[in-house]
Amino acid sequence: MTISSATAFAADWVAAFNAHDLSRVLSHYADDIELVSPIYLDFTGGATDMLSGKEALRGYFGAALDRYPDLRFTLLEIAEGTRGLCLRYHSNIGDRIAMECIERDSAGRARRAICHYVDHRAQGREDHGS
Repeated sequence: MTISSATAFAADWVAAFNAHDLSRVLSHYADDIELVSPIYLDFTGGATDMLSGKEALRGYFGAALDRYPDLRFTLLEIAEGTRGLCLRYHSNIGDRIAMECIERDSAGRARRAICHYVDHRAQGREDHGS
């Protein structure tokens, strides 16, 4: 993977989400995608944080785009790796910073994505309590 390929992937990934274009979003993912996200827990009633397969991802992202019609991401940083990339971005939903590490397949599509979120409110409580 090159920096230009990671940058192009990240820019189009963010633009697809911001356009709420589900087909375009899904074009970034392999059929056998595995996604791990604490946000997915909300969609499963706490049953699981992981989904497998593009059809499951379609259901999750479709529901999320419907639930959050004003969803908007702002890309902050891209970290390049030999097999993928990590994106650091701001989500206006919950005013969160997200860090998403994506392993890509040979076609450049995400085959595994692990999502992390910064809880500024919890960190603020810890900072004031010290």
